[in-house]
Amino acid sequence: MVSGLRQIAGAFVVAPPAGTRVRTRLRVSGTDAAVLREVGGYLGSLASADLAARCAEGRLDARQRARSRQVRKQELTAKSSSRWAGALTRTSEDAYQLAYRNLVAERRSLVARISRIETRLAVTAGMRAGRVSVCRGGKALLRTRSNLADAGLTETRWRERWAASRLFLTADGEKDKAWGNETIRWNPDQNWLEGKLPAPLARLANRPSGRYRLSCPVEFPYRGGDVAAQAATGAVRYDISFDPERERWYLDASWKTPATPPVTLAQARQGTVIAVDVNAGHLAVAVLDPDGNQVGVPFTIDLPLAGLPASTRDGRLRAAITSILSTAREDRASAVVIENLNFANARSQGRERTGKRPARGRRGRAFRHQVAGLPTARFRDRLTHMACNNGIAVIAIDPAYTSRWGAQHWLAPLRQHHPELTGHHAAALVIGRRGLGLQARRRASGNLPAPEDAAAPAGAKSTQARSGTHPKTGTQTRRPATRTDPRQPPGTKTGRPRRSTAGDQATQDRSGPPARQDPLLPGDQERCRVQS
Repeated sequence: MVSGLRQIAGAFVVAPPAGTRVRTRLRVSGTDAAVLREVGGYLGSLASADLAARCAEGRLDARQRARSRQVRKQELTAKSSSRWAGALTRTSEDAYQLAYRNLVAERRSLVARISRIETRLAVTAGMRAGRVSVCRGGKALLRTRSNLADAGLTETRWRERWAASRLFLTADGEKDKAWGNETIRWNPDQNWLEGKLPAPLARLANRPSGRYRLSCPVEFPYRGGDVAAQAATGAVRYDISFDPERERWYLDASWKTPATPPVTLAQARQGTVIAVDVNAGHLAVAVLDPDGNQVGVPFTIDLPLAGLPASTRDGRLRAAITSILSTAREDRASAVVIENLNFANARSQGRERTGKRPARGRRGRAFRHQVAGLPTARFRDRLTHMACNNGIAVIAIDPAYTSRWGAQHWLAPLRQHHPELTGHHAAALVIGRRGLGLQARRRASGNLPAPEDAAAPAGAKSTQARSGTHPKTGTQTRRPATRTDPRQPPGTKTGRPRRSTAGDQATQDRSGPPARQDPLLPGDQERCRVQS
């Protein structure tokens, strides 16, 4: 083992997603929009008050949390309804727990930079100074209120965004109710959407029992069949949101997926795998068979994301993952292998130096720019979700030395047949071999396909080449070792003894002991006792 290299963690199968979320656009009329604004604003005010009350209580154990939610839910039920109150209190508790985890993560970040910024350690998570702070609408949007010119917003536009971010139109699903939800209900057969109004806003109802139905038809162009099937058999949560920039309303349907037996690492390694090396601006993809041999030619998927809106980036990311999964189906792959990349610490530490990574200057700026351009978390989540829908497992491996060993052992052999390939394709081969549980380094006998197989299409199966050229010695002829023993005479079967191995031995006689006697082994001692 080479000294100075850190221990490489083992590969593991990424857990499938625990839920599903599908979005569609609501083409509401002016009346519908006014009702949604009024209902969302009223429930949003209740959510703000409930969140403030929850934050004031601080940390609570499980029994105290249940008691606190029961009391707050009783107060909110009189102002809205029992189901709206349940969603409000649940959202407040989730927001508090998320803020507390963020506070703990911030403290860890400060500990990592203790040598540089000691004054920021005055706030300790969980103590009086570490009070949880939650802002409904987002702290980022709140901070732009004092810098409207820098943000390119007017006060009117800012208030529209602020009001839209503080709307509350969320209804938790119920399994035993019609279409999976009693508060907000979508009918997939008749394509209508209606909701239960809070008691003070019952005057806005246009349906019996204090309900309001939108005048526009509601459909889910993407995965509408899945939403309809879930609504007919289980609980569905609905979220209605408003985008002030586009002036559009959206409806999100989400639910938990049933638990399925996890795929083991051995099962994921039984077939062909697709190895992906994630880089800023593109993905390098290679196909490997179960023996770790290259299948076809590695290729590149362009993924330019810099300077694009969030929706455009997400669309291009989905298109790239779709291309990967199409390749997996064509090659009948059982898994997709990716690196377990996580730059959360690098993003939180900023310019503060940790370990050997560059911090300041040109190299530091280039490193932070590269980290910002890698969609690691979003790519992993999207790939896991879409691969699970296609019955394909996702294997995550330790990213240590993939680029280094790829360039050292695989780049030159790859370029012998395909000069256009880069070190990223070589790194993808190392990623795939590590996901299969094989050594990342190339064997002396060769692991590349033959030239006629390397030039074959991507779907063609390749064979393993057995090159006789050693990577270090080249084509140098091996010399036999010099013989030091005398040759055996012809016609004999037993070779002559070597005098050097016997050494000087003491003369022994049967009537007396030898001059020097070796100690007996434990088994010999037992035999002597039995005989005596």
